[in-house]
Amino acid sequence: LAEAEDFMRECEEALEYPIFVKPANAGSSIGVTKVHNRQEFRQAIDLAFQHDTKILAERTIVGQELECAVMGNGSELFASTVGEIAAGAEFYDYDDKYFNGVSTTYIPAHTSQETIEEIRTIAKQVYELLGCSGLARVDFLLESATGIPYLNELNTIPGFTSISMYPKLMEASGIPYPQLLDQLLQLALKR
Repeated sequence: LAEAEDFMRECEEALEYPIFVKPANAGSSIGVTKVHNRQEFRQAIDLAFQHDTKILAERTIVGQELECAVMGNGSELFASTVGEIAAGAEFYDYDDKYFNGVSTTYIPAHTSQETIEEIRTIAKQVYELLGCSGLARVDFLLESATGIPYLNELNTIPGFTSISMYPKLMEASGIPYPQLLDQLLQLALKR
């Protein structure tokens, strides 16, 4: 309890509400809460710890949620065009991703070609820097006020369902699903 109080105090000194509280290693926004005050913060900590032994807090970035699919091994990488998620809820949470279906995706994202190219470049740099191989989806938040893209997360096991962005982004970039699977298998075999 004392550690949680210290964590909240440190976050409140460094960040302004609303703050996102997340499990460090969970996916699909499981255990993620957008908190607006100390009472919500305490509840969010409890929820996040149900999904991981390590949690983090992040400042809210008002802007677009952008995603880029990356494929390759070593420095031979391909980055897709950039897609955009327009959340149907306060943020793109688990229910919005898988149940209520009110979010909207745009491929390519509603942003400039210059920003798309910047995101693609950064996505490849992050992928290579973290030593990824095969595939990953690199997610960004593009801040409306400044136009600065912030790395949100790197998903090393992105979804492959009919609504998943990874295969949609690759298809929009000229790599249809069957070819994508072939290329991913070849990359796995080479590795």
